Amino acid sequence: MKLVVLGAAESGIGAAILARKQGYEVFVSDNGSIREQFKATLEARGLPYEEGGHTESRLAEADVIVKSPGIPDTAPAIQALRSKGTPILSEIEFAGRYLSASRTICITGSNGKTTTTSLIYHILQKAGFDVGLAGNIGHSLALQVAETPHEWYVVELSSFQLDNMYDFRADIAVLLNITPDHLDRYDFCMQNYVESKMRILRNQRPEDFFIYWRGDEYIPTELRKVRPASRCLGFSDTCEEGSSGYADAGTFRLAAPADFSMPLSDLSLPGRHNLRNCLAAASAALAAGVPAEVVRAGLQDFPGVEHRLERVAEVGGVLYINDSKATNVDACRCALDSMTRPTILILGGKDKGNDYAAIQSLVREKCKALVFLGADNAKLHACFGETGLPIADTHSMAACVAACRQFATAGDVVLLSPCCASFDLFRNMEDRGEQFKDCVLHGDD
Repeated sequence: MKLVVLGAAESGIGAAILARKQGYEVFVSDNGSIREQFKATLEARGLPYEEGGHTESRLAEADVIVKSPGIPDTAPAIQALRSKGTPILSEIEFAGRYLSASRTICITGSNGKTTTTSLIYHILQKAGFDVGLAGNIGHSLALQVAETPHEWYVVELSSFQLDNMYDFRADIAVLLNITPDHLDRYDFCMQNYVESKMRILRNQRPEDFFIYWRGDEYIPTELRKVRPASRCLGFSDTCEEGSSGYADAGTFRLAAPADFSMPLSDLSLPGRHNLRNCLAAASAALAAGVPAEVVRAGLQDFPGVEHRLERVAEVGGVLYINDSKATNVDACRCALDSMTRPTILILGGKDKGNDYAAIQSLVREKCKALVFLGADNAKLHACFGETGLPIADTHSMAACVAACRQFATAGDVVLLSPCCASFDLFRNMEDRGEQFKDCVLHGDD
């Protein structure tokens, strides 16, 4: 059997190593340049590869394709493969075929999935579980299955990964929310994106769990169509009939999958959006069999996630916060909602079909100035020019942070919460956040 991996980064390398172990004839093809660390791995393992383009004959010979989540279905190579009926899988789908007796907790949502995934992993580790972290964060699931198998995996899933999953099943599935994001990959049709997120329910059985936020605009409607076989636990912000978890009178409460409570003031993560993340994480951990006292301790001492409302430093009385992970409008809305000081907001990047109207009133309420950071900021000017706020237009992180310093006075917050993807000016979201932190901490060196 011939297997071709398209994309030679973390997930692709892992898939190639697992495929070789399972007896496939493997070839790795990347349309761009392969990073040196991944190239060294391929060469050390004797895995054949190409970069800078795809050889059509190699792809045509494949019995199965494992595709990087970053490659859109509109790519010519993908369209050609689909037309001839070649199976196209995600790395997660491929790895899932060799999970054996391992169990999975899978988390998706437009916002909060990295925090929730990391929190669940933290709690399971604290409980002494043999657990791996995979998907959008951690290490490749396929590589772990091949070389360091675990009894449990906590897997963060994007809509792109869900799109190419068919037989994979989550023992515990968590869907935090569905808000507009990546619409450029879904024909600018929200329903297409919604249906992608709902794929996390595929193949679940009566003994499995599905944990979701009842207050979401889309999930309850979709559940009436899908009618999952699994045990559904819907949590809410406040006490409501039928809710499995909620906050009430200063107390964090769960009625299912187990009776659980603790003071809200003991949660390590602040903000309403993080309350939802904690409700989801605690539900998943209890469903996995973690003792209540360990769940409680994990919610108390979780340190948070890098690039998500990360306090960088206070310089001259101005607090700088790195929320580079806020790559859509709703994530920025959550960040702004948690601000209690006058805010200089940094927006911009690669637009994904964003509707900024959803945060215009909050921007007026919370912000004293805006700094745009992108290759093309025209849409931001059109959306926020009428707010009357001072605006700076920048195209590098150094210029951006310098503009923020001009606007900020003691007692203010500078918030990087861009609403957009990072690929116009940065390698990725992490690079954007790291550059921000470096400019804040060392900009005057």
